[in-house]
Amino acid sequence: MQQSSIQTKSLPSAAPLMANRPRVADPLISLVVPCYNEADTIALFVAAIDAHLAGHQIEMVFVNDGSPDATLHTLLELSARDPRVVVVNLSRNFGKEIAMTAGLEHATGDVVVPMDADLQDPPEVIPAFLERWRDGFDVVYGLRTDRASDTMAKRTTAGLFYRFFNRLSQTEVPANAGDFRLMDRVVVDAIKQLPERNRFMKGLFAWVGYPSVGVGYVRPERAAGESSFSYWKLWNFALDGIVSFSTLPLRIWTYVGSLVAVMSVFYASVIFVRTLIFGRDIPGYASIMVAVLFLGGIQLMSLGVIGEYLSRLFVETKRRPLYLAQGVYRNGQDVTDTIGPR
Repeated sequence: MQQSSIQTKSLPSAAPLMANRPRVADPLISLVVPCYNEADTIALFVAAIDAHLAGHQIEMVFVNDGSPDATLHTLLELSARDPRVVVVNLSRNFGKEIAMTAGLEHATGDVVVPMDADLQDPPEVIPAFLERWRDGFDVVYGLRTDRASDTMAKRTTAGLFYRFFNRLSQTEVPANAGDFRLMDRVVVDAIKQLPERNRFMKGLFAWVGYPSVGVGYVRPERAAGESSFSYWKLWNFALDGIVSFSTLPLRIWTYVGSLVAVMSVFYASVIFVRTLIFGRDIPGYASIMVAVLFLGGIQLMSLGVIGEYLSRLFVETKRRPLYLAQGVYRNGQDVTDTIGPR
């Protein structure tokens, strides 16, 4: 495991008003941990939690997202000997966003912290989260002040995505803020009311609002194992986020179509006047092919954008459960039903 110094720094609040609800002196902290092929990191994760959150009431909700390795076996063994551990075993791989949703729905804490098992979300930052929560903020999100552990390509594309997303969407997502955050119970209950199937959790966290503040930290490298994300998955993830939180891509084609129509009328007028005055023939094959290919490309692109929205509407109308759980385990025993709440 590569050690990295973790520095925390409170950043200005995104909301001027803070919650006036009384805070529990010793809150139960639910850690929601989606797991996919994380058998090698689980023991390291629990050791880090014990080291940095000693003295706090802890609930660890691990969600096994259809891992083909020994993740489930490791989690069940851990659950049998540690009463703080809850294991939600999904019937297959549903993806991190759904796994996180399943964890939020099974977490019982006064505050809930979604985080990765690979320790890139450092547990030593959580006490700083708690301090800001006690100050009255319902959401305290982690801000990556140094992404040296990421490749240059990933840092660049992440920065471009946040800027592009915030320009298109009315729901602003803080740049360099991941899923790692502390949320008050009232915020978690609000998120649980959101029914959509295509879930972009960063957007949902931002959409519900509530007084929020950022705490900066340095993101370390993975404690063990390899990331399952590829650039293709990240591209689709970004596309889901934009389509879920903005209709501007649909509206753009109204303006594109209007612009093309105006240009065609102008060009037709030029051809008419030139032919009428100078008696020149209209150019044939080349100009026709250029026009046909250009307009055909515009039409296919617009149909593709419409298709992205229509496909998500199709998924939503089927109203399938977000996930199926083969079992939910406490103390090594299956304690709940097999179908997710929605």
